[in-house]
Amino acid sequence: MIKIYNEQFIKAFGKHLKQIRDKQKISQRKLGEKANIDFNQIGRIERGQQNTTLSTIYVLSKALEVTPEYLLKFPFEEKK
Repeated sequence: MIKIYNEQFIKAFGKHLKQIRDKQKISQRKLGEKANIDFNQIGRIERGQQNTTLSTIYVLSKALEVTPEYLLKFPFEEKK
C-alpha cells in the first residue's frame, strides 16, 4: 500500500522553502503578503506541520519569483 502522507517529505519541503525565503531575506509576514496567504500558514509549512497544496506551491513560487519546479527540487531520501 502506498503511503499518501509522507511526513519526511513534507518536512524536507518546508526546510527548502525556509532556505529560499531566508536567502532572499524575506520574512514570513512579507511572503504571506506577496502570496496573499496568512503568514502563520507559511510557518506551518516551513515546520512541516502542514501538507500544502499545489495551488499554494504555485502562489509561493510566484511570490518568491522562482518556478514551482524549483520549489519542488530539493534533496530527499526517504528513510525506511
